[in-house]
Amino acid sequence: MKPLNFAILKHFTTVKEACADDVIKALKSEYGSFKALSKNAVIEALMTAEQNGLMQESKYDMDSKGELRVYWRAHEEGAATINKYIPN
Repeated sequence: MKPLNFAILKHFTTVKEACADDVIKALKSEYGSFKALSKNAVIEALMTAEQNGLMQESKYDMDSKGELRVYWRAHEEGAATINKYIPN
């Protein structure tokens, strides 16, 4: 099993874009017992990945509760870097 932050990054090499809720849903079966699989922790991981040049925000919308939802994507260079350093 990969460290959770690695799994979060790898997820973005398999999807066009995703929000924190999408990431949690996708990783819940394997990482559901991890305290760090929370919305705030996933958002923090994504913001860190953006600052490191691996990801970028792709769009915004509002969820059914009226909360802002930010979508992220791994651009081509970011995805290549993720795949280089985090094997399958």
